[in-house]
Amino acid sequence: MAKLTFNMTMSLDGYVAGPRQSLENPLGEGGMGLHGWAFATRGFREMHGMEGGETGIDDDIASGWNVNIGATIMGRNMFGPVRGTWGDDSWRGWWGEDPPYHTPVFVLTHHAREPVQMHGGTTFHFVTDGIEAALERAVEAAAGKDVTLGGGAETAQQYLRARLIDEMQIHMVPTFLGSGSRLFDNLEGGPQGYECVGLVSSPTVAHYTYLRKDIT
Repeated sequence: MAKLTFNMTMSLDGYVAGPRQSLENPLGEGGMGLHGWAFATRGFREMHGMEGGETGIDDDIASGWNVNIGATIMGRNMFGPVRGTWGDDSWRGWWGEDPPYHTPVFVLTHHAREPVQMHGGTTFHFVTDGIEAALERAVEAAAGKDVTLGGGAETAQQYLRARLIDEMQIHMVPTFLGSGSRLFDNLEGGPQGYECVGLVSSPTVAHYTYLRKDIT
């Protein structure tokens, strides 16, 4: 049965993006530094068409992100900085003409837009009728494979409140951001009903794996 999976890097004080997100700082001020551990791995670099990179525990984690993934869901803020209506539809994502997803991607938005087909198998579909509808479409498109939730924090909170995430990996880096977007806000005490089933760590990041209890 297809699962909805989720992984996100978080600072020690709970932030997944820094303050004042913008075109120049898509992850907010200081937010890019959270992901230095991933940028250094061979798996991440291969995913983005680059050579080299480190192997080891962190690479094992990063290399597994696209395994058995047939579709992706993300919030509009993750897709780009455009707010309100789409205007001339010129914005096509942060990732250039060959995004790293290579699957159908379903973008949550309040404003309709025609699908955007990219190179490498990625097509962005824009869903205006809520998180459940996006998940239904993603599961159908995944054709038996898993669906991954790309983020950001507000989108993850919606799916956590609805108890729709089956498995999540939280990558904790020993950094303080102090402000920005916190992953586990607005959840009335935090995510409920999850059990930690795995922990591995390198000197730069600790990787926690959680399963929803009713599927273990």
